[in-house]
Amino acid sequence: MSKQNKRRNTRQNRQNSGPRKNTDGIAPPSPKAFSEKPKGPPWLFGRHAVIAALENPKRNCHRLLVTQDFLKSHGNELKAALHATDRKRPQAEVLDRRDIEDMLQGAVHQGIALQADPLARENLDDVIKDSAENTLIVALDQATDPQNIGAVLRSAAGFGACAVLIPDKNAPEVTGAMAKAACGALERIAFIRVTNLSRALEDLKENGFWSVGLDGYADQLISKIDLKGKTVLVMGNEGAGLRRLTKEKCDFLARIPISQAVESLNLSNATAVALYEIARQRIE
Repeated sequence: MSKQNKRRNTRQNRQNSGPRKNTDGIAPPSPKAFSEKPKGPPWLFGRHAVIAALENPKRNCHRLLVTQDFLKSHGNELKAALHATDRKRPQAEVLDRRDIEDMLQGAVHQGIALQADPLARENLDDVIKDSAENTLIVALDQATDPQNIGAVLRSAAGFGACAVLIPDKNAPEVTGAMAKAACGALERIAFIRVTNLSRALEDLKENGFWSVGLDGYADQLISKIDLKGKTVLVMGNEGAGLRRLTKEKCDFLARIPISQAVESLNLSNATAVALYEIARQRIE
C-alpha cells in the first residue's frame, strides 16, 4: 500500500470512529483506545461523585465517559442526572473499562468518569450570613490526605453540616480521589479554604458559634458537652492533632471514648463519631 493510500485510509478510519449522537444523550461504543495523559480540566470518577456533579447546576461539565455495564446497571439514574438541571451536559461516550482506566491513569472509576471545571471557591462570610440556630461546621486543622478529607466531607454532609473549613496552606487540591471518597458531598456542602484557621474560628465565635476541639488527651468526653446551637467541630491531623493556637481558640476540648488498645482513630472515623454525638443530642 502506498503512503498516500495509507494516509487516506487512516483519515477515513478516524472519521468513522467518532461517536455518533443518539436521542437518549448516549453515544454508541467507540473503538478508540486512550493511552495519553488526561488533558484539560480535571476528571471526576465514581458513580456517586459523577451523578452528583451532573445534578449540580454550579458545575460546568465537558466530557462524560461510561461503560456498557454502567448503563445496564445505572442507565436510568444517569439519564435523570443529565436532565436534572438546565445547564448543558455532555453526551455520554460509551467506552471499554480499560480505555477509561487509561484516561484516568489507572483510577478505580466504577464505569463512569466526568471531565468538569472545579467549583468556584466558597466564602466563609456567606456561610456566616446564612447561618441558623443549629448551623454545624467542621474545621480541619492541617489535614493533608485527599481521601481522608473526602471521607470527612461525606460524614459532614450525612450529619447535616453546612461546610468544611481547611487552612489553605498545605491543603491538597480537590482531586478525583477526594471527590470519589466524598461520594457527592462536594456538590452538596461548602468546602472552604481559609487563610488563617485561628482567625476564622474567632470570626465564627463573634457570630455566635461555639468551637469544640477533639483532643485525645482532653479531660471531658464529648458526650458531656452541650452541642446544640451554632457549633464548629474542630479536628486535628492524625499525627500531631490540634495545633496549640487552634486549641486556644476552641471553647471546649473533648475526647471520644475509645479502647486503650489503639492510640487514636483515623481522622474521618473520629469525625464521624463526633458528628454522630452532635446529631444524637439534637434529636433528643
